[in-house]
Amino acid sequence: MDPHRESNRRLWEEWTAVHERSDFYNLESFKQGETKERLFDAAPGVRIRDYEAEEVGDVTGKDLLHLQCHFGIDTLSWARLGARVTGIDFAEPAIELARSIAGELKLGARFVHSTVEDLPANLDGDFDIVYTSRGAIWWIGDLDRWAEVIAHFLRPGGFFYMTEFHPMLMTLDESSESEPKLRYTYFATGEPLEFPVQGSYADPSAVIESTVEYGWNHDIGQIVTALAGAGLRIEFLREMDWCDYRHIPLLREGKDGKWRLPETVTGELPLMFSLRAEKSDTGSV
Repeated sequence: MDPHRESNRRLWEEWTAVHERSDFYNLESFKQGETKERLFDAAPGVRIRDYEAEEVGDVTGKDLLHLQCHFGIDTLSWARLGARVTGIDFAEPAIELARSIAGELKLGARFVHSTVEDLPANLDGDFDIVYTSRGAIWWIGDLDRWAEVIAHFLRPGGFFYMTEFHPMLMTLDESSESEPKLRYTYFATGEPLEFPVQGSYADPSAVIESTVEYGWNHDIGQIVTALAGAGLRIEFLREMDWCDYRHIPLLREGKDGKWRLPETVTGELPLMFSLRAEKSDTGSV
């Protein structure tokens, strides 16, 4: 594993313990089958957002692979919706916690410790759906390899679905609280960006040893091109002017529970996107 990914792995191992007890993830509420957040109305005890459930469709009886699953709350939410799920993550404590939660809840689920890039060597089989969600692609350096792995695990006729923070959101200065200001490049550079770490996005006050994270920006064109290059057909790409949590201080919460830019600039920039891409019945396009 390269030094940037190794550093990130150690960071996520530390974060797992923080996130397990955080109000942000509210694990105990999930275990008890509660649904309080306004964006989670797909079914009781499910953390899948309404728009995700609609865009993915009925998963009953389908095999679903969740890439970069962390400790499995979203993975197990798909299981509660009827899917046969497999989750993978590169942080071993997260996988151990996911297995523990699945056992406690008596939900059939398989969790595999692996990076995305190395997954074909660590997992057999194929799937109807490959899924990844918010805050995941940032940690992937080689997007062509990422797309190859997705195509490798999709059975013919299956599809890949992702929902993610928009690359435009990732360009904004996180210190600005009054108006959007560009700080980072939109276009992919291929080189990791380095950021200081203070606590976690789930608990900024948490005490951890890691001091830096490395992330890779990926513009929309690069994402679509990588998936198409791996033989997938893009079914749709949708951009939203809202975010499902306060990713940067500039965002304001609406009555619908979604976070948007201040009224003076609402609708001017995309903040999230979703994408679905199909593998043809013959396995190629």
